Amino acid sequence: MSHHVSRPLAVMGAAAVTVLGLAGPAAAHVTANPADAPKGSYSKVSFQVPNEQATANTTAIEVDLPLDHPIASVSVRPVPGWTVQVDKAKLPVPITSDDGEVTQAVSKITWSGGVIAPGQFQEFEVAMGPLPTNTDQLVFTAVQTYSDKSVVRWDQLQAKGAAEPAHPAPVVHLTSVPVVKASATGDGTARVLGTAGLVVGVIGLGVGALARRRRS
Repeated sequence: MSHHVSRPLAVMGAAAVTVLGLAGPAAAHVTANPADAPKGSYSKVSFQVPNEQATANTTAIEVDLPLDHPIASVSVRPVPGWTVQVDKAKLPVPITSDDGEVTQAVSKITWSGGVIAPGQFQEFEVAMGPLPTNTDQLVFTAVQTYSDKSVVRWDQLQAKGAAEPAHPAPVVHLTSVPVVKASATGDGTARVLGTAGLVVGVIGLGVGALARRRRS
C-alpha cells in the first residue's frame, strides 16, 4: 500500500519542482519599488536588479527616465562598489518647478563597476520629484549588462488584461491624492469651538445663579 502512496507523492513532488522552476525566472525581473506613489509628490524609488544568469555576473545597469513626463529633481544614493553616471537631456518643452523654469532633466542613470553574482540582487535608490500630475504611470526602461557581454532590455509594456511579457519595464503607478479644502476645515473647526464656548458660557451662568441663591 505504501508503494501506491509514494508514486502520487513522487509525481506531485516533481510537478512542484517544475512549477517552482518556472516561477523562479518569471519573478526575477528588474522592478521599481514602491509600485505606487502619489502624483506631485517627492518619492524614493528603488530599482531592484536580480541576476537571472547562472554563469555570469551583472556588471552594469542603465535606467532611462521618461522625458515625455520629465522629473525636475533627481538625486542618486551611492552604492558601495558601484560608479554612477547621471546624464541629462534638453526638454522639448520646459517645465516649471519650485526653483523656476527647468529646461533639461535627467534622462539616464548608469551604475557600473560592481558585481551582482548569480542568485543575488542589488537595489539602486533614486530620490525624485515632484512626480508628474498629468499621467497615471511612469515607465522606466532598464538595460542590464552581464560579464559575458550579454544584454537584457527591460522595456516591454504589459497590455491591460494580457499576460506579463518576458521582459517588462519597471513601472511606478501614480495615484491621485484627495484634496481637503482648508476653508471648509477651518469653518468646521470654528463652528465646533464656537459651540463649545457657548456651552461653557451657559454652564458658567447656571453655576453663578445657583451660588447667588445659596447666599440669599
